[in-house]
Amino acid sequence: MPRMIVVNLPVADLETSRAFYTGLGFRINEAFSDETTASVVLSGTIVAMLMTRERFAGFVTGEVADAHRVTQVLHALSADSREEVDTFVARALAHGGHEYRDTQEGDGMYGRAVADPDGHVWEVVHMAEPEGGWGP
Repeated sequence: MPRMIVVNLPVADLETSRAFYTGLGFRINEAFSDETTASVVLSGTIVAMLMTRERFAGFVTGEVADAHRVTQVLHALSADSREEVDTFVARALAHGGHEYRDTQEGDGMYGRAVADPDGHVWEVVHMAEPEGGWGP
């Protein structure tokens, strides 16, 4: 079985966050969701667990960061084409997100970044496969 990646994110308003991520085309796994948590399926091996700030605080020993004020991590998702990158960003903007920085382009890479309603940054990148492929 492939290894799963679970990204836990604190959110101010769970319903707003659910609407943002479902607006991007992702589904919610209701079996792992409740009134304080929404399990967003990003792929077969990646899940974003959206948690109310109070619920998230129960899992950390320090202060819960405000992603509008500090950037702790940049989440990056691959895209199959430049068009997919642009479509993702358009959906994000239509559902309450905002552009995080200017488009990055060059050396076979095209990427854009958006922040969700809570300020969590998602980069979406299309990269040309290098000669010889990605693997060893």
